[in-house]
Amino acid sequence: MKKLIVDARMIDSSGIGTYIENVLSRIVNNKLNFKIILLGEKEKLAHKFPEVEIIECSSSIYGVKEQLDFIKKTPKEYDLFWSPHYNIPIFSRKKLLVTIHDFFHLDMPEFVQGFEKKLYARLMFNRVSKRANEIITVSHFSKNQSVVHLGENNNVNVIYNGVDQKWFHLEKDKSQEKTYILFVGNVKPHKNLKNLIKAYELIKNDIVEDLVIVGKKEGFITGDSYISSLNNDLLKRITFTGYVSDAELKSWVCNAKALVFPSIYEGFGLPPLEAMACGTPVITSDAASLPEVCKDAAIYFDPYNIEDIAEKLRSTLNNEELLTLLSTKGKKQATKFTWEDSVNKHVEVIERLLK
Repeated sequence: MKKLIVDARMIDSSGIGTYIENVLSRIVNNKLNFKIILLGEKEKLAHKFPEVEIIECSSSIYGVKEQLDFIKKTPKEYDLFWSPHYNIPIFSRKKLLVTIHDFFHLDMPEFVQGFEKKLYARLMFNRVSKRANEIITVSHFSKNQSVVHLGENNNVNVIYNGVDQKWFHLEKDKSQEKTYILFVGNVKPHKNLKNLIKAYELIKNDIVEDLVIVGKKEGFITGDSYISSLNNDLLKRITFTGYVSDAELKSWVCNAKALVFPSIYEGFGLPPLEAMACGTPVITSDAASLPEVCKDAAIYFDPYNIEDIAEKLRSTLNNEELLTLLSTKGKKQATKFTWEDSVNKHVEVIERLLK
């Protein structure tokens, strides 16, 4: 039986971790003509994939140690290595499948801290362009960027991410009295929280909705001096939830008046689709892959223009008819993205490479 090795070390990372878990969990439950071996921390992976062989590998990404571990810990006999990120085993001569979610490190170098990270990214992408037998990207936007950075390549497959079906069956809390708009993200500058807060400050007296920010307040404060200096009057209208469980996140998203997604760079952008799936209207930036994924089911703004963000928030939140239309369109748009379809296309690529 042919053997597929999957680098699953990033199973707990936001974004890529969601992708790995959703795709892998469904692949291993299929009747396969190949064996899967996972590289990663056994403690994290064993309960998720109890019947899959796991090779202990806990080296951090973007470093020399991971390349040494690829050499030492990867079995000599296997047929295909699948890297769900661009940090590939550069010394391997076996067949290689690589998923590239985005080219953030090359497209947005001003947001990448440390010369070594930029250098490592350039080295990896250069090797991917020469070594990968096939590449998966999660949007046509990312595929277009692959032409910019890797050159023309006929072996690039666009396979969209999916939306977990649980999002479609959430019930809104009808007893909720306070209304709010929601930001879901991390402290990374390209998530653009600063501009959202500045826009919210401009319109806070024109709308009744508070702003809820899902994420650790300490992380946001240490990550941005502007946020740490917010005045008390404004902070009375802003809630930092701190860390939330998956169930709590779903509740926050489902019961929001709208999800606001001001990111300036996304290879795909799953949070807007998850919000759409549970009927929450989406107001998002018009950057990168977001218009491709959300189509006409969202209201768009220029993420660099604080006045435009403010105006789109004000006009949308004060228009109940528009909010109802966005909710209806959003649910329909979200149904176009299923993990089952995504997994079937992944399996097609894997089986083609294993022939």
